[in-house]
Amino acid sequence: MVTFVSLQGIVAALLLILLQPMPVRAASAALPGSHSFVADAVRDVAPAVVRIDTERVVERQPFDPNLIDPLLRDLLGEPGYGYGPERQRGQGSGVVIDRQGLVLTNAHVVDQVDAVNVTLANGDQRDGEVIGRDPVTDLALVRLKGTAMPPSARLGDSEALEVGDWAIALGTPYGLERTVTLGIVSSLHRNISSLGFSDKRLDLIQTDAAINPGNSGGPLVSAEGRVIGINTLVRSGPGAGLGFAIPINLARRVADQLQVSGEVVHPYLGVQLIALTARIAREHNQDPNALVELPERAGALVQSVLPDSPAQKAGLRRGDLVIQAGDVPIGDPQDLLKQVDRAEINQPLSLSIIRGEKDLEVSVKPEPLPGMS
Repeated sequence: MVTFVSLQGIVAALLLILLQPMPVRAASAALPGSHSFVADAVRDVAPAVVRIDTERVVERQPFDPNLIDPLLRDLLGEPGYGYGPERQRGQGSGVVIDRQGLVLTNAHVVDQVDAVNVTLANGDQRDGEVIGRDPVTDLALVRLKGTAMPPSARLGDSEALEVGDWAIALGTPYGLERTVTLGIVSSLHRNISSLGFSDKRLDLIQTDAAINPGNSGGPLVSAEGRVIGINTLVRSGPGAGLGFAIPINLARRVADQLQVSGEVVHPYLGVQLIALTARIAREHNQDPNALVELPERAGALVQSVLPDSPAQKAGLRRGDLVIQAGDVPIGDPQDLLKQVDRAEINQPLSLSIIRGEKDLEVSVKPEPLPGMS
């Protein structure tokens, strides 16, 4: 038997369904009081974020009276007046990393300062003591003075990060305390030399979370509320909106050394390197004016060797191609730099090199990077 349902019956049934009350679970998502994961992460870390105000005394340089335009005398005063010590003030951020009141921040925030004042998240102000700086990694450690210490932030694992993970930046940009910005991890292992810093040694986390002046030294935080980096750089001008943070795994190692000895010893070889690939070598070798023939493979090519350096003592030469350090293959200069950083001072480091058509083994003993103490 076939049953026919009228159109009016179907419409009536649909109306009955649409007019049913909304389920309690669906309605509860719109109720006030629910918060995002960002709010949860900030709630965990914000009590450990501090503002750092610094002060240092510098000598002002007097004007040459012969160079002062007469029209400016009313503004500048007579030559010889108003000179002497001048107080310069700076500001940055930091994050408390343990219950003893140790604050991790950037080295450039506390560079050559005479006084450090730390404002805690609850508004309490403390004097701070710089117990160590490492300009090579741009990290510093400050100890809070006093008895009752603020809560410390939980540290994460920067090696577990992936591009696209959430990134939350906390700090005091432009003196605006308790500022939070949200973005993602845009890139990993961004070498700082590609940003124009030849005197630093580190790979950075790149993020599009807004980082502004005053954010330096503040934490970059994961969605789980763990510190994954220390904010350090922001690109201004064309291409603005790119922020960079020091991975927390590196920051933790540097902080441990600063706490023990007040400084970080960096091994060095004393060579200037450039990246070589098979394609670059092939194009070079096809040039009829090329002075030497390069091996057509990837590696770290020695461009120059510093006099009296460990590299010179070991016999490295310009044109040598480093293809292995210890048991680790070397594909570019950064690979070699990582192995040198992990090497022990004055202990042999075996390098496999190609010199002309010969495969050679060279033993070099890294020495402390000069000029850092």
